[in-house]
Amino acid sequence: MNAAWILAHREVMRFIRQPTRLFGSLAQPLMFWFFMGSGFAGSFSDGLSEQDYAEFFYPGIVLMLLLFAAIFSTITLIEDRNAGFLQGVLVAPVSRLSVALGKLAGGTLIALFQSGIFLFLAPLAGIDIDLTMILLLIGICALIGMGFTGMGFIVAWKLDSTAGYHAVMSVVMLPMWLLSGALFPVEGAASWLEWVMFFNPVTYAMVILRQAFYLTPSQLLADAEFVRALIVSAGWTVLMVAGSAWMVARSRGA
Repeated sequence: MNAAWILAHREVMRFIRQPTRLFGSLAQPLMFWFFMGSGFAGSFSDGLSEQDYAEFFYPGIVLMLLLFAAIFSTITLIEDRNAGFLQGVLVAPVSRLSVALGKLAGGTLIALFQSGIFLFLAPLAGIDIDLTMILLLIGICALIGMGFTGMGFIVAWKLDSTAGYHAVMSVVMLPMWLLSGALFPVEGAASWLEWVMFFNPVTYAMVILRQAFYLTPSQLLADAEFVRALIVSAGWTVLMVAGSAWMVARSRGA
């Protein structure tokens, strides 16, 4: 675990020392939310409440920030391989599991840091949050972040080009986010699109994140939709972490 902590700390410090990376990762979702939230403010209606589009879109933007921060933090895996650092770690007398956990924990912490900053903008979206809600959201964001950091790790482990990684993740992650219910409600979508969204793991992450902004912990545990989405999200996280550890364990080098 000491080796895992060292690797996680290294990832976080690398991120902190690159202020332009932090600015870019926060500026993009902020502009998305501002322009789309303002543009659709007068036309959006869920048919059940007075919720405007800026409020509806806000959890989706938090998810966007969380996913993209978690995914692209794993691009350092390719950089470490090209610089020779990863090869040195793999031949060191440490557990291969600690190598995977260190990279995943570092990426998750980076994602939590960025999404945590954005959570303070919730009142601007018309969402009131308290300490209990913040703690709950941090836990949910950690679960989501770890799962999709694992996904990024698995993809990055098989690639040796940062350009190729960006291309693959842009083709995969952007559609997954667009078809998660972040931009529009799942209900009312075309039937074939509902099936696509049903098999999309980001859809379930969107459900647990969105409902955590409005329901108390007791209400969430009594909500069947939330519990089902939580089980799917937790299963996805376990699968991605196990897949990451397995890929490191079976490798003879990098």
